[in-house]
Amino acid sequence: MENAALRLRIRQKLQDGRLPLNGISRIWGGPPAGEHCDACDRLITEPLVIEGIASLVAGRQSVQMHVECFAIWDDERQEPRP
Repeated sequence: MENAALRLRIRQKLQDGRLPLNGISRIWGGPPAGEHCDACDRLITEPLVIEGIASLVAGRQSVQMHVECFAIWDDERQEPRP
């Protein structure tokens, strides 16, 4: 997926709540086991998957992402929102 399109998808998911805006309180990495990336929706086939637990007002949300998607999510979630 092209970087600009990926950024747009992540922004949309941040705006509609499908991805957390707050940080991930617990994070770890490891080999994938058939997960789909919560950011880009593609199967994670790279040798490393980032997984974590984010705190939400209504509870906790587990997330898993490609390393590249995680970096873009982290960058985008820190951007000021209108």
